[in-house]
Amino acid sequence: MWPQRATKLFLALAFCAQAGWAQSPRAEPNWVGSWASAQQIPEAQNSLSAGDLRDATLRQLVHLSIGGEGLRVRISNAFGTAPLEFTSVHIARAVSSASPRIDASTQRALTFSGRPDVSIPAGAEYTSDPIAFRAAAQSDLAITFHLDAPPAVETSHPGSRATSYLVHGNHVADAELEGAISFDHWFNLAGVDVSAPPGAAAIVALGDSITDGRCSTTNGNDRWPDDLARRLRAAMPARSRAVLNLGIGGNRLLLDGLGPSALARFDRDVLAEAGVRYLIVLEGINDVGAFGLKGSTPQAEHERLVHSIIAAYEQMVRRAHRHGIRVFGGTLTPFSGSAYYKAAAMSEADRVAVNRWIRAPGHFDAVIDFDLALRDPQQPAALLPAYDSGDHIHPSPAGYRAMANAIRLADFGP
Repeated sequence: MWPQRATKLFLALAFCAQAGWAQSPRAEPNWVGSWASAQQIPEAQNSLSAGDLRDATLRQLVHLSIGGEGLRVRISNAFGTAPLEFTSVHIARAVSSASPRIDASTQRALTFSGRPDVSIPAGAEYTSDPIAFRAAAQSDLAITFHLDAPPAVETSHPGSRATSYLVHGNHVADAELEGAISFDHWFNLAGVDVSAPPGAAAIVALGDSITDGRCSTTNGNDRWPDDLARRLRAAMPARSRAVLNLGIGGNRLLLDGLGPSALARFDRDVLAEAGVRYLIVLEGINDVGAFGLKGSTPQAEHERLVHSIIAAYEQMVRRAHRHGIRVFGGTLTPFSGSAYYKAAAMSEADRVAVNRWIRAPGHFDAVIDFDLALRDPQQPAALLPAYDSGDHIHPSPAGYRAMANAIRLADFGP
């Protein structure tokens, strides 16, 4: 037994430790990304002119996946070449997903280190100060900001499938944006994080135009990640699993194209997301398809392509595992008859070889067989007609629902 003096000392130290703990700052909220978009330099046809962005107010709508009692907004100047100043940034609940009108009673001004304006350095992203704001799951949030001067190089997500609105002058507080021009792109919006319940977590969907939602309904929120978020909300309301769409149209694993390659953007678009615990990878169709556009090439080059794609997957899995993220491999979907299908037999052999590796045990933590969910049983190299948008590579909204339905929700448990 301890001597009496030692026992008294131990109890005194324990009491002090308890008192110190009681007086320590409150624990950081469980910040989880509820919405996100992948940033890139927009192509010329998807850019705004410098005149459009001079003394301009932009109101942009985003669809949250999970809700929370507080939020913060992430603004990006990732591809800018000079600091970009935002004179004010406001948020509010949107009246609808297809209108610039906001519920003015919910409007709040955001601050950055206590100030209403912020200058974001070139290549950087800033997160607003957290605010108390009851954000409902599956709700639409309007984010409105004002710029005095346009960026020299725009940072954007062209494939928003959501309408944004622009007027000149500082009108961030206006409930309506009278005379606004509209376009279906997002600019400088990287994400919205919510203060979520304990145990909540985010799923990142990393992909190309099939994840980005090409041929889905504008303002309809019917991409496959949207459908997955709704399924999770209905089936597991207590677990709060957010789904973050980090797709970029035309994206590849191995080369930059429309936006940086998946490997080049992995840290920003996967590892830096708040609360991410799961990753779904659906990348590689553009690598296979673009290679096939070269026409007939030696078999050895096709084998090298397949090896390089597999090596890229392995890199992603290793990097994700270092951060405690579970990785799901999505099989490459059929694209027979599309504009990519030039070296048909060899391109199909490449896709089949990649999918064989994805399905093999021990490579990914789990597999989502999008190929099986979408293919025509009579012609496995082609999309089922009911799921084909018409271009023979991008699913229709029905096809996107089939993709979401192919995902086993139990895999996103505790």
